[in-house]
Amino acid sequence: MKILIIQNTDWIKRNPAQQHHLAELLSLRGHQIRVIDFEILWRAEKKKELLSKRKIFDNMSKIHPGAGITVIRPGIIKMPLIDYASAAFSHFREIKRQIKEFAPDVIMSLGIFAYLAGKAAKKHNIPFVYYWIDVSYRLIPYKFLQPLGRLIQQRTLKMADKILTINDKLKDHVIKLGASPDRVQVLRAGIYINRFNPNTCNGRRVREFYGIKNNEVVLFFMGWLYNFSGLKEVALQLAQAKDRNLKLLIVGEGDAYEELKEIKEKYGLQDRLILAGKKPYEEIPNFIAAADICLLPAYPWEKIMQDIVPIKMYEYMAMKKPVIATRLPGIVKEFGEGNGVVYIDRPEDAVTKAVELWESGKIEELGSRARGFVERYSWDKITDEFERILKEAIKEKQKV
Repeated sequence: MKILIIQNTDWIKRNPAQQHHLAELLSLRGHQIRVIDFEILWRAEKKKELLSKRKIFDNMSKIHPGAGITVIRPGIIKMPLIDYASAAFSHFREIKRQIKEFAPDVIMSLGIFAYLAGKAAKKHNIPFVYYWIDVSYRLIPYKFLQPLGRLIQQRTLKMADKILTINDKLKDHVIKLGASPDRVQVLRAGIYINRFNPNTCNGRRVREFYGIKNNEVVLFFMGWLYNFSGLKEVALQLAQAKDRNLKLLIVGEGDAYEELKEIKEKYGLQDRLILAGKKPYEEIPNFIAAADICLLPAYPWEKIMQDIVPIKMYEYMAMKKPVIATRLPGIVKEFGEGNGVVYIDRPEDAVTKAVELWESGKIEELGSRARGFVERYSWDKITDEFERILKEAIKEKQKV
């Protein structure tokens, strides 16, 4: 199959998400994959330029060496708000170009720009799969544009031949937005059973590198550091904790990074708050192995977090780590009670709950439950299902 993927975020710099795993695994199976992405992180660049030119990145892989993904990045005008407007224009032009040059068998898209993909797919009678890993209109940085984003996504849902969501809560959400239930299917995130194996991963080296002693308890978070991730609140509670053997290890970069650095300096957390920065995906299992308890302390009132299940949850749990998470509706619906996830009401409660878990002696038991729950979700099986869905979409379109 020739598969064209369109998204409105950075394919290369952002952490691997569901679409990266699926695309690279399909590439390794011999399918041709092209991605049109958006340079959403341009504001963080040291070198400032007003206009960016169209770029092509060949043989890109974030997870599997040898996966041959071609990433095409249309040019944009690098000015706030105008960047999105110019991207909409350049993306639509690039989609038409790829339909002509690449001749995709199927088009899959995520986010707001999926509307452009759906329009082009309909015009050229190409099956269109709309893939939801989050509620994209809530991620629009300009809040006054979010109602427009919602309207665009509602119209896009009506154009889609198939709609995929990563969990049941997100499925409920797209149906409420007007998606036909018979076209919506849940395709969950997965894990690499062998890669995220607590019996073979070595967290000792990570602990030694950061000077973490055997008797010290490590709380761990990885991923993009959104301001609503709850990590600033956890860091402040860590500063007040009486137990000096408690440490917070964070892998990732993002909006909250600089403020976390300030908290570290202000409260003298040099040896207790470890900001490791961004790390290659292949190193992540060892970092999780170095932890005792993993965290997802995001603001429970943040609308963006209501319906999603971050892929990190599966990877935490695969490594036999209990997870302390705020009571987010999507998380609760996905993992329920008694499966290794312990819920808190506020991010400020994470440190107290971690101490409570450690003192209870139930860490190992909770970790075993977590691993047992996620073992059913292997990426190979999920890719099998994704491949089947794409082929089915193509076959159904040919009948029309």
